[in-house]
Amino acid sequence: MPIRNAPLPITDSNPTPTRDRLIAAMLNALRRTGFHGVGLSELLSEAGAPKGVMYHHFPGGKSELAIAAIDLVVNQITAGLAKLMQRHVDPADALQAWMASAQKLLAGSGYQQGCPLASMASESTPDDMAIREALAKGFGHIRQQLGSALENAGVAPARSANLAALMVSAYEGALIQARVAGQVDAMQNTTDALVELIRLSLPPQP
Repeated sequence: MPIRNAPLPITDSNPTPTRDRLIAAMLNALRRTGFHGVGLSELLSEAGAPKGVMYHHFPGGKSELAIAAIDLVVNQITAGLAKLMQRHVDPADALQAWMASAQKLLAGSGYQQGCPLASMASESTPDDMAIREALAKGFGHIRQQLGSALENAGVAPARSANLAALMVSAYEGALIQARVAGQVDAMQNTTDALVELIRLSLPPQP
């Protein structure tokens, strides 16, 4: 005998998994309006996901979803850097290509979408402890990858770590300046200065 008033199964014609759509929606929000500037209903609407499914994938709610988006961005950045480092033996050339790619993406968005890591970091509060920990861990991974590339090119470990920290700070700061100015001059000037500094730090070629 059929059970009356049983809940209907949720059907989804979108081939992209719901979890991935939720992360993509959060990522878009972080680039446009920031974490505190987007509501849960807006995220669910963009992802085409019901509220129950949201908490099925992210029991911690909006904050847990934001951390998943942060992890995705860090993975994308480190994967992109790995490809550039394979393509360019000289770390200065890899840095130049990285910055040029960021300029292209920013300009292509009409200077509307910056780095979601920077936006999250700037608006996070002491109450966002888990988010801050995820950001700190993510920035650490990026610095470590850049530092290792410099070490492999012959730069001393301590200087490699310092230069890596400078590169990440300059990258994020230049993106912010370029976004608000609506042009890439700040990014290009930063790129030129960093590339020159990296080249001066590399050991002489035999």
